[in-house]
Amino acid sequence: MSVNESPAGRQPTATYDSPFLKACRREPVPHTPVWFMRQAGRSLPEYRKVREGVPMLESCMRPELVTEITLQPVRRHNVDAAIYFSDIVVPLKAIGLDLDIKPGVGPVVEQPIRTRADLARLRDLTPEDVSYVTEAIGLLTRELGSTPLIGFAGAPFTLASYLVEGGPSRTYENAKAMMYGDPELWADLLDRLADITAAFLKVQIEAGASAVQLFDSWVGALAPADYRRSVMPASAKVFQAVAGYGVPRIHFGVGTGELLKLMGEAGADVVGVDWRVPLDEAARRVGPGKALQGNLDPTVLFSTPEAVEAKTREVLDAAAGLEGHVFNLGHGVMPSTAPDALTRLVEYVHTQTAR
Repeated sequence: MSVNESPAGRQPTATYDSPFLKACRREPVPHTPVWFMRQAGRSLPEYRKVREGVPMLESCMRPELVTEITLQPVRRHNVDAAIYFSDIVVPLKAIGLDLDIKPGVGPVVEQPIRTRADLARLRDLTPEDVSYVTEAIGLLTRELGSTPLIGFAGAPFTLASYLVEGGPSRTYENAKAMMYGDPELWADLLDRLADITAAFLKVQIEAGASAVQLFDSWVGALAPADYRRSVMPASAKVFQAVAGYGVPRIHFGVGTGELLKLMGEAGADVVGVDWRVPLDEAARRVGPGKALQGNLDPTVLFSTPEAVEAKTREVLDAAAGLEGHVFNLGHGVMPSTAPDALTRLVEYVHTQTAR
């Protein structure tokens, strides 16, 4: 099923004709839809208040808390879509891996995956493992009404990089050493992670998510030939696994200017673009038949309102000829961003693109 069809056997949902889903399907929109990666998070004082004293992974497993955090930016900023509050390592924690998210560091894995025997620790993910996700999305979709909810997951390469390195890395030397030195083990690792990721996205879609985004945050560390050979098959498996649901599939990574065409070919309906490549050039690289998402530099929001408007105008001008455009930042909202700057940005994009 293509994203231009409503889900088989079901009437279009309340969100089907929303500006966000229309843009993903490359249909005419009343205004360019806006949402922000990391819109639910540390930039909001109300987020910091409800998260006080609650560890990150625990907060992802409390349905009422997840619901409140996911709704906060929708209430405050009038964004056109909510994104489910979670973390890319949640499915790995759910299958029993010993990992934690350490403040100021990120995900840390107690025993990294380095050998074939280690693969046995990556069992299949079942809906029962993440029943709190199903419950939270049920609560959210009732509250959101006609505002779409985006589900998300980490892509196999990015998950593998955390698992093999044991935590965040700037160079990915252990992951790349496995990819180059033991390509069969690497392929099996990514294939296992593709199954876990696909299962996690299916839970979210079946619970009511209107679209999904696959974050391959660190894949920009790879050359195109390595991506095509060693990563793309696993990402494509994830996208293919959820294709039958008919929901838009978004693919995003940082520093992926050289990979944009391949990331689209992996199966995305919408290709996310960071701030390094103008959207008109990104469209040329991706090719026809895809919507684009992006791509204001998140640091622009620390400048004056006039500068923010000028830079936003540049993004909108570069997007003028696109088949479909979802306005977003070129990466996540930075924690010290003033919330009012985001609210003004949403209003500016809506006003400037009203049709």
